[in-house]
This record gives sequence, C-alpha cells and structure tokens, in this order.
Amino acid sequence: MNQHPKHLHSANAGVSAVPLEGADLVAQLLGIAREAAAAGAAVLAERGRSRVAADTKTAAGDWVTDYDRRAEVAVRDVIAAARPDDSITGEEYGRTVPQLPSGYRWSIDPLDGTANFVRGIVYYCTSVAVYGPDHGAPGTGRWLAAAINAPALGSEYYAAAGSGAWLAEPHHGVRAGGQLVGEPRPVMRLHGGDREEAGRLLATGFGYDADRRQFQVGALLGLMPGFANVRRLGSAALDLCLVADGTLDAYAEYGTQEFDWAAGALIAEEAGIPVLRPVGEPGWQAAGHFDFTALPSAE
Repeated sequence: MNQHPKHLHSANAGVSAVPLEGADLVAQLLGIAREAAAAGAAVLAERGRSRVAADTKTAAGDWVTDYDRRAEVAVRDVIAAARPDDSITGEEYGRTVPQLPSGYRWSIDPLDGTANFVRGIVYYCTSVAVYGPDHGAPGTGRWLAAAINAPALGSEYYAAAGSGAWLAEPHHGVRAGGQLVGEPRPVMRLHGGDREEAGRLLATGFGYDADRRQFQVGALLGLMPGFANVRRLGSAALDLCLVADGTLDAYAEYGTQEFDWAAGALIAEEAGIPVLRPVGEPGWQAAGHFDFTALPSAE
C-alpha cells in the first residue's frame, strides 16, 4: 500500500454539531461528494494543450500522472474536512481508516481515463462515491451518494440513493470579470434512453494484461447480438453516466475495480437503469437493458 501524504488526514472544519439521519444525511453526503469531485476536477482542468508526462504503473498504457496524485489529495482533503471519521479508498493512495471509523466509506478515482487525459482526449473525470448503512434496512449497507465531474466536457453527473440522478450541463453564459453570467447552468434529471432504440450502442473497455484482454475481446463478440455497434471511450465512470443519460444503451466490462464503477453505477441505477456490480474482483460491471446472465465467466 502506498504511503499517505500527511495532509491527507487534516481538518475537522465543516463537521455538523448535530448528527443527521436519513434523507438529511444523504443530502449532506451528496453535497460533500459534489464538492470533492469538483475539487479533483479543478486540478485536472489545469491541464494545458501539450501531452502530459506520465509514469507506468503495471503495464504499457497503465499510466499515472502528477495530476492523478494531486487530484486525489484535493478530493481527500474535502472529505476529511467534512467527515474526519469516514474511511477513504482511492486509486493512488490506497485505504485510509480513522481511529474511530464511522461506518461510512468513500471510494474515489481522482482521474478516471488517465490515458485519455495524457493524450488530450476529453473523456476523463473525477469520480467520488460513498457507501454506508442503509437506514431503511438495518444491518445492511448501500451506495448512498455519488458525483462525477468531467472538466473537459463541462459536465457534472450526480445521484443520491432514492432521489434520482442528475446532469448539470455546461454553462452557456458569457464570461465577465472572470465569472460566468447569464442563464443558469441547466440541470436535467436522467431517465436513461429508449429501450427500443434502433441502432443500439454497447460500450466496453479492455484491460492492460494480454490474457485478460483476449478474454474481453472474445466475450464482446458474444454480447454484440442486439447491438448495432460498440464504443470504447476509455472511462468506465463516464460510460456508466452516458448509459444513464441515454447517449449509450448499455455498458459491460470485465475486471474493473471498485473506484472505477462506484459512482457511475449509482448514477445509472438512480436513472432507472438495471445495474450489475461485480461480486468480488475480477468480475463483470454492467448497466443497461440486456441479459446480464449472458456475460461469460473467465473461469
């Protein structure tokens, strides 16, 4: 596990003096998720036009950049300031567990779509989600709130358990004095696409390991009946969001990790889309109106 920079654990500011419950708590968690995702996205928005330097992690193309690391620090700082007793799991700095855990756990991907980011392809984002006790079903847990902020697209997707999924679209105002003025940023509730859409599109992704990639490609051929074509955009989080908003009709990928799908799966689910979360790792992550039982086993 990686070492955690000391300032990842800082700050108690913003903690409510009165414990919240139920819908109020979920609303608070959503606000924190959105603020944290925006903080990470603000780091990514610093990217210039030239190609970004990257280090290789596990294989060619599996990159990490200084932006990944700085964005994760920014996300963690927001969460730690508001919820110092919550656990955090992030892609770059592993898991942080406080001395007295609250029972809530954040799963963050500071830069989903790093290869896109390095090469200047706009499909990348910061993804933040929180899992905690389900007060409607004591003794169980569920994903409670999620936010995905895609700075190059100017889009923010977010959802709270039982409250629907939403898209804040790019601001179309004019800039004056460094601020956007004019029409408010449009926000729309997401309901997925048309189940009977002609020319249905399936999204997927491929791993860096050659054997896994061979399995993924073979599995894709078995999934294609019922779909007109396939798209590979390079961000699992945004694939799930694009299913939620109806741009894509379905998504299926084998071998993703929790921080890849945690936020996007809740957003798709709250948009009324059937969702399959992996049981253990590796496994299938999927969303859309299609037969999940058709997903083959890698065993």
